[in-house]
Amino acid sequence: MDTHNRPPKLMDRVKATMRVKHYSLRTEKTYCYWIRYFIRFHGVRHPAGMGAPEVKAFLEHLAVERHVAAATQNQALNALVFLYRQVLEQPLGDIGEFSRAKRPRRLPVVLSHDEVMRVLDQRKEESPDTLPPLPCVLRWRPPSMR
Repeated sequence: MDTHNRPPKLMDRVKATMRVKHYSLRTEKTYCYWIRYFIRFHGVRHPAGMGAPEVKAFLEHLAVERHVAAATQNQALNALVFLYRQVLEQPLGDIGEFSRAKRPRRLPVVLSHDEVMRVLDQRKEESPDTLPPLPCVLRWRPPSMR
C-alpha cells in the first residue's frame, strides 16, 4: 500500500491544527492526552464514530469514578470540543446535563466589619512599640480559618 496517499493519522491532524492556530506546546500535549484517554475509554473507537453520548459518559467517568477536580474535567471537555469542532469538523451535539466535578468551597478573604472592629479594639489596648504594622494584622487568620 502506498503510504503517500494515506490520510494523516488523527493525532497528527490534532497537532497540525493546534500549531496552525498557535496553541502552546503545553496545551497541545494536554489536549492530546485527553483525546487519547477518551479514545481508550471507549475501547479504541475512532471519535468520528462517536458523539455527545460518549463524551457525556467520559466526563461523568472523570467526575464520579476518577474524582477529578472541576478544572480538570473542564480541560477534558475543552479538548474534546476542540477535537470535534476544529479537527473532525463535525457537530458534537448537545451533551446535556452531566455529573460535574465538585468545585472546592473557598472561604472569603476579607474580614467582616465586626472582625475589623475587634482587631482595632485590641490594638488600642497594646503598647505602640509591640504592635506589628496594621496590614500584617489584617492578613492574619486564626487557625480555625486556615
